[in-house]
Amino acid sequence: MTTAAGLQTALTVPERFRGPDTTANGGWVAGTLASVVAGSARDSAVEVTLHRPVPLETELRLGQVANTVTLSKGDEQLVEAIPVAEEITPPPFVPFADAARAEAGFAGLRDHPFPGCFVCGVRAPGDGLRVFPGPVGDGVVAAGWRVPVAVADASGNVPDSIVWAALDCPTGWAHFKPGEYALLGRLTGRIYGRVLPGGTYSIVARATGRDGRKLYGESAIYETDGTLIAAARATWIAPR
Repeated sequence: MTTAAGLQTALTVPERFRGPDTTANGGWVAGTLASVVAGSARDSAVEVTLHRPVPLETELRLGQVANTVTLSKGDEQLVEAIPVAEEITPPPFVPFADAARAEAGFAGLRDHPFPGCFVCGVRAPGDGLRVFPGPVGDGVVAAGWRVPVAVADASGNVPDSIVWAALDCPTGWAHFKPGEYALLGRLTGRIYGRVLPGGTYSIVARATGRDGRKLYGESAIYETDGTLIAAARATWIAPR
């Protein structure tokens, strides 16, 4: 519905799209809001800030005033998304075969803090995305992404929420050792091309710095010929 404050509608995050067991995957939420900001145009990046964890299976309020999109629970704002005029520098392309081989070194296969995560958790094929980024050198990790057909929408397209989710977790794993974790605080991303259900892509991420509890990283999705499909920059917050 539309009110004097702008457009408002309800959003419920299905339990399938979890990160930690009780909250939504940050990348999926970020992509959901980013798709509202961008609409059909993808001529700029979108910055999404996650102020608080987003609960699952709970009716939330999705609001839009001008170019700002928010997600709230009652009077508490959980997430905010805005367009930003800036470029995202993607990590360099890694060929699919090399990215797929790197998965054997994925730290989460030995000790995963959130094994049920929709993106990087060890869930059944077709249920989760099973993105397992392993080291390829110099703070860079990569994974070969085989896009499940089951993530396509009714029109046969892979939604932006899925693409942003795939960009999310690898930026954390560029930092994490087995058993380590952090929570996504901000994700700035841009989609340049289409991800196809059943397609194969290279996902590449690199650690770009650390400041106290804040961890920084960048990620990208590439077609097998090296064409850039999407890129993101992330800030993670490690526990105290």
